[in-house]
Order: sequence, then structure tokens, then C-alpha cells
Amino acid sequence: MYLFADESGNFDFSRRSGATRYFILTAVSLRDCTAVNKQFHELRHQMAWEGHDHPGPFHAAQDPGPVRNRVFSLLDALDLRIDSVIVEKAKAMPHLRATDETFYQHVWFYLMQYVVSRLPCDELLVVTASLGTKKKKRLAFYDTVRHVMRQVSRAARHKTACWDASSDSCLQVADYCGWAIQRKWEKGELKAYSRIAAKIRSEYDLFARGTKLYY
Repeated sequence: MYLFADESGNFDFSRRSGATRYFILTAVSLRDCTAVNKQFHELRHQMAWEGHDHPGPFHAAQDPGPVRNRVFSLLDALDLRIDSVIVEKAKAMPHLRATDETFYQHVWFYLMQYVVSRLPCDELLVVTASLGTKKKKRLAFYDTVRHVMRQVSRAARHKTACWDASSDSCLQVADYCGWAIQRKWEKGELKAYSRIAAKIRSEYDLFARGTKLYY
């Protein structure tokens, strides 16, 4: 099986304008990546033929509404499993957010600990969207991914990769799913969420029982 993951929200732990309330990590699991890549390429070709050229890649936060509708229509027909961990950042204790990498590793562990044990496979390829603009930072995030997977993987064989989201349509699927879930939690908007709700297997609010806010 294949698992693709992407984050929504940012690492700004403050009440400043632009800081998200939630950090959300979403994983999309599937068996057939070839079909997804083919359909996404065909959509771009069709849009170009119609005179609505999309430069690519598909990115939910940046795509106009008509494009998003067409992408969600593709997702409707895909056999996907969606799992997500929701973190209200102000409830995270200071030691959990000592560094961006520490915080990410904590969230990634909880997501993978739940999902991996529920994937019926002997081989698992895990691909995360790259984080950070500098190579050193990207590698640090990727190290946390590999470390966690060594802890939780139950597949006979597993491999990990870290790619730019623009490089693979399945990462763009994860982006769209994460965006829809984020819109629900950040803004209470359910239109996009309703398009994927039937495929969501878990949506776990990590600090649901927490009451203390640290900033």
C-alpha cells in the first residue's frame, strides 16, 4: 500500500494574525497510485483543451472554486482511506513545541501509531510532503518521519520518501483532503469536508480533553 501525508496549518505558536489555531496532519492511504496520477494529468489536459489551462500543481488553498470542484469530483471516485490528527496548538505544552521538528514528530507519531496498524499490507511506502525552505530544515523533518516509522511500522517491509507536493498527484490528493478538514476546524465550513467525509476513517482531536491554554 501507499500512504501520502501532508500538513495544514503552521508552526506559529502565537495569537498573531496569520497564526492558525490548529495544526492538522492528514494521511491518505491507497493501493493504486497509477490511476490517480493518470486522472490528474487527464484533468489538466481536458482543462487546457477547454481553454482553462491550469499551470499545476493542484493546490486546494490556491485553486479557484471551479477547479476545486473538479478535483473533488475526481476524489469522489477514488478508493481512499483518510486519517487525520487535529491539534489545537495553544493546548500543546511548551516542551512539545520546543522546536518545530519536536512538535511535528509528536503529531506524526500519534497519526502513524493509529493508521499503520490498520493497513492490511506486507509492504508500505510512506511519502510525506517536504517541509521547510532550507535543505537542513527539510532533512530534519524527514528524519522525524523515518524515526517514527521505524517505531510503528508493522509491515514486513516499509520505505519512506519526502517529496515536494508538486511532484506527485497523490500528495496533491492529501493536500486537498487536509485543506477540507482544516476548513471545517478553522472556519466551520463543511462544503468541501462533505465531499470527502465518507472516506474519513479517523479524525482525532489530540487534545480534546485538554483545558489549559499555554498562550
